[in-house]
Amino acid sequence: MKNVHVGTMGWSYGFWVGNFYPRGLRQSEFLAEYSKHFETVEVNNTFYRVPSERTLLKWREETPDGFLFSAKFPQVITHKKMLKNCESETQFFIEKISVLREKVGPLLLQFPPLFGPEEATILGDFLTKLPTEYRYVVEVRNKKLFGHELYSLLEENNVALAISPLMPETERITTDFAYIRWEGDRRKVNGTLGKVEVERTSDIMKWAARISKFLVETKEVYGYFSKYFSGHPPTDAGQLVESFA
Repeated sequence: MKNVHVGTMGWSYGFWVGNFYPRGLRQSEFLAEYSKHFETVEVNNTFYRVPSERTLLKWREETPDGFLFSAKFPQVITHKKMLKNCESETQFFIEKISVLREKVGPLLLQFPPLFGPEEATILGDFLTKLPTEYRYVVEVRNKKLFGHELYSLLEENNVALAISPLMPETERITTDFAYIRWEGDRRKVNGTLGKVEVERTSDIMKWAARISKFLVETKEVYGYFSKYFSGHPPTDAGQLVESFA
């Protein structure tokens, strides 16, 4: 289905060789191979370090037309400064990621549990200053933030609320796309074994039905699987893609 974009959180995992990537494939070839199977990926390493322009150009060139990179805002913005006095860091990130041009997907602001209701005003001010040519997602880990004020704030700024099985369930869609992040229990799933550790097929089918309902309210859905969901994100993403084939 062209308006459902499904992938994984990251792609450069050596432990996927032999169970997703062909044996003998070099790490520098992982992204090109990944993009043969999925049309989008969530970039995690932007959270720690913004890639160089050379790296971003390489990503753009070795992926097909229509491929999308969703990317996390750097942790200095969301975790260390928690949106305060981070104008230069934000501008730097946006300018760098724009090198991907038409392949820029939704940009994710992932906040720590310390980011609570008292930060709502700061969040609102921050969102109003972001360039409007990109799509944005907010993920909160503080359950006290879930409520009418947060939903209204996101709706006013056309920003999506990240949906996660680890957070309170919501059917509220705040913009013209939905964004789902399938995390899991790190205490129960190793995630580096290169195989499914916890059978999640029935859960994925339930999510497929839920996504179909989301599409009644919105235009597109983006979804990314963590290695802690079943232990093998390519299997999870593949099953969900096949359910919409």
